[in-house]
Amino acid sequence: MKIVSLLPSATEIVCQLGLGDQLVGVTHECDYPSFVQQLPKVTKTLIPQGATSHEIDGLVRERLQTQAALYSLDLPVLQRLQPDLLVTQALCDVCAVSEAEVNAAACSLPGQPRVVNLEPQRLSEVFDGIRLVGDAVGIPDKATEVMAGLQRRVDRIAERNRKLAHRPRVLLLEWIDPPFTAGHWTPELVRIAGGVEVAGREGEPSRTMAWDEIVQFDPEFLIVACCGFNVERTMVDIPLLVQYPDYYEMTCVRRNQVFVIDGNSYFSRPGPRLVDALELLAHTLHPDRHPLPAGLEPPRLIRHVVQ
Repeated sequence: MKIVSLLPSATEIVCQLGLGDQLVGVTHECDYPSFVQQLPKVTKTLIPQGATSHEIDGLVRERLQTQAALYSLDLPVLQRLQPDLLVTQALCDVCAVSEAEVNAAACSLPGQPRVVNLEPQRLSEVFDGIRLVGDAVGIPDKATEVMAGLQRRVDRIAERNRKLAHRPRVLLLEWIDPPFTAGHWTPELVRIAGGVEVAGREGEPSRTMAWDEIVQFDPEFLIVACCGFNVERTMVDIPLLVQYPDYYEMTCVRRNQVFVIDGNSYFSRPGPRLVDALELLAHTLHPDRHPLPAGLEPPRLIRHVVQ
C-alpha cells in the first residue's frame, strides 16, 4: 500500500505502526522520524520564511475569516505518487490542507485513494486515530498493541500521582504574541501530569488571552510550548514574554518555575509523542515522583533575576 500523510502527527502514527516503508509522500513540516525528511513533499506553505509570531498570527486570523488554508497541496507531486491511502485531518482548515481540497484531490487521482480523517480533541481520540489508521491498512492487532503500550505509560503517570498532596496551578502557553492558552488535549495532559490547568479547557479549542487575565490566574508553573516552534525558535520570543506588565510579579516567575518545551515535537502534534509530552510535564511538575524519561531533553528553565 502506498500511503501519503498530510499531517506530521499522521506521519508519526504511520511510522509507529511499523509502516514507514509504505510512506511515499509527506508534508513540508514532517520531520520525525528523521528518514521522512527525504520523502517527496506534497504540501506547500503560504507563511513567509522568517515571519514573526505576530505576523503568523495575523495570517492565521485572516485565513480564518476567509476560510482559506495556509497550506496547499502540490497536486502534480501527489498525482505522480499515486497513493492508495491519504491520511489527513478535519480539525482545522487553516493550519493544514483543507478537508475540501483533500477530498477534491482524492477524487481526481487514479483509483480514487481512500481518505482517513483524524480530528482528535482529547487524548483518547488520538489513540482512536491510531486504530483508524491501523484498520485502514489492515493491521488492527498492531494498532491495538501500540495503543495499549501508550496507555500503560499514561496509567503509570496517573498512578504515581494518585496521592499527590498538592497539584500546582499551571498555565501552558501555546503562543506568546499574542498570548494563547492551550486547548484540546493539552489541559488533559496537565491534569494527568499532576497539575491544574488554570486557563485551558479539556476538549475545547485554544483561545487568545488578555495578559492581565494570565496575571490574575497567577500560575505556579508557566510552561511555554509554542505551536509549531522548537525550543530555539520559542526562545526568540521570550524577550516579548518578559516585557508584559507584571510578569515579574507572578508566582511562577518569583519561584523560577517558567519552562520552555518543544511545542512542535510534543504538543502541536496529536500523535504518539503526546505521551512523551505527558512524561515531560510530569517530570517538570513533580520531579521527585517522575524521573526524566530516557532519550528526552529536559524542559529549558528560564532563570530570572526577580525584580
